[in-house]
Amino acid sequence: MMAREAMPKPMLQIENLKTYYPVRRGLFGRASGFVKAVDDVSLTLYEGETLGLVGESGCGKSSIGRSVVRLERPHAGRVLFEGEDITHVSQSELRPVRQRIQMVFQDPYASLHPRMRIFDTLAEPMIAHRLAKRGDVQAEVERLLQLVGLPRAAAHRYPHEFSGGQKQRIGIARALSLKPKLIVCDEPVSALDVSIQAQILGLLQDLQEELKLTYLFIAHGIGAVKQVSTRVAVMYLGRIVELAPSESLFRQPRHPYTKLLLGAYHPPDPLLRGMDRPIIRGDMPDPSRLPPGCRFHTRCPYARERCRGEDPSLTNDEHAVACHYPLA
Repeated sequence: MMAREAMPKPMLQIENLKTYYPVRRGLFGRASGFVKAVDDVSLTLYEGETLGLVGESGCGKSSIGRSVVRLERPHAGRVLFEGEDITHVSQSELRPVRQRIQMVFQDPYASLHPRMRIFDTLAEPMIAHRLAKRGDVQAEVERLLQLVGLPRAAAHRYPHEFSGGQKQRIGIARALSLKPKLIVCDEPVSALDVSIQAQILGLLQDLQEELKLTYLFIAHGIGAVKQVSTRVAVMYLGRIVELAPSESLFRQPRHPYTKLLLGAYHPPDPLLRGMDRPIIRGDMPDPSRLPPGCRFHTRCPYARERCRGEDPSLTNDEHAVACHYPLA
């Protein structure tokens, strides 16, 4: 993987992003509050790297991905792609941007149209964006299938005829059909068997090297993030609590939440499985009623009085952490 020094060119810049969802109650469904899924998040993704975004379910990481591709409209903040502000552009202006930013979804079963042949699923985006003439589409579809390790005959079959791993390969091929620069991978292996997960992760890494792709890789599985990421951002209750090069973060986490998250990961070595490991106590607070101070203090074994009243900011260094008392 590429070192940060070799990636001076930002591809994606997320600045003070806020994505809120209204909490509706009562007979008329009036908004009585907001779930702050993404609350003042800033990230930079460099060309050619994989930025892993990890955290528990409900922390807001998928909302960041959906906001980047504009499947969700942000409440505030900006998303810049190759220097262009795409946060509030119209649907017609967004069309050429979506050619360069694609998404691989979590559920390969739900992401494919059950009544469309695989050929039509892959051909339709290329024709709609005028990236291939009708006479060349057959060859392009076969090339895409070959890229993701599927036979040419797969083009004439329907989604229900494939396994989960094969469906995800088709989802990756569909994302590649528009020749994007950035792919947002929203938990692309979490619905797959462990052995198939390894195959899909290996495929994504091979495609990145061959096609010079950039990934925003969203997952709650530490193992997948560790395998593919150049840098890792750890998210908790709508905020980034730690951001560091992958090697540094896994070797010496500085935020208590990251340490506990890593402690919950069970490596494949059977000799290590029996070791005592710290676990995260309690449940995540209601995101519509955030606790005062540090959002993790209600579950943090190291919390002090300051943590209960003062919200820490993310430091501005290579191994950034949002903690009043970071771990050594």
